[in-house]
Amino acid sequence: MKIGTCVSFSSMEEMPGKLSVLRKNGFDSCQLIAWEPSLWTDENATALKKLLQDYEITVSAFWCGWEGPRVWDFYDGQLTLGLVPPEYRQMRIQNLCDGADFALKLGITDVATHMGFIPENPCDPNFGGFCIAVRTVAMHLKQNSQYLLFETGQETPVTMLRCFEKIGCDNLGINLDTANLILYGKANPTDALDVFGKYVRNIHAKDGRYPTNGHELGIETKIGEGRVNFKTFFSRLHELGYDSYVTIEREIDGDRQLQDILEAREYLTKIISEIYGGNHLC
Repeated sequence: MKIGTCVSFSSMEEMPGKLSVLRKNGFDSCQLIAWEPSLWTDENATALKKLLQDYEITVSAFWCGWEGPRVWDFYDGQLTLGLVPPEYRQMRIQNLCDGADFALKLGITDVATHMGFIPENPCDPNFGGFCIAVRTVAMHLKQNSQYLLFETGQETPVTMLRCFEKIGCDNLGINLDTANLILYGKANPTDALDVFGKYVRNIHAKDGRYPTNGHELGIETKIGEGRVNFKTFFSRLHELGYDSYVTIEREIDGDRQLQDILEAREYLTKIISEIYGGNHLC
């Protein structure tokens, strides 16, 4: 099991510095977070692949963003996020396919994204169209021998499971964000594993608290200060046979971000070593 963190790909000029910081702090794996389709060029793929090789960094997943508005709350989020809003759907299908093709040039097999507030009601007329859109992306990725990962948060675990069943593709997986399930008030991440645990291919290790009103998400915290019980979570993962990537995510800026990430690695390393044994960390 490898503990890594997230690296934002917002310009080629910044990447040597970001990868250098990663290696200086003892990380050799990351998720690459990419929201700028204009950067997904052949030239950048060649240059970035060489940088990753030079710094000996493995990218566990390409986190693929999409164009158009995005509002992270319970009201406007319903109208703006992912493939759910019909008015942005075709554009974002293309974004995800383009991002996957860029990831393929880097040798990355897993492509993750937020799909939006998937309708809880399977009879909602928007549910079927959404599933067709996801299937379109998943089939494109299948041609690349890639997996399409849903990042958890905006839907209940059973809604995600129902969606997988409806779509019917064998290259769907989950990027389980431990905090998002809490921040959106959708589930406890440990219990969620009982519903969709077999689909988990990557973990966003993050912490936070439940919402306290009906409009705004809960508050993210540093790992160990929120409501995620990482001991029970990793115990359940161990029971399910999960032994893959754990990616620390801390969504703040400044020097505090790196400090919290390093403290999170120490916190998680102790828990994982106790549950899996030290030989499972590499």
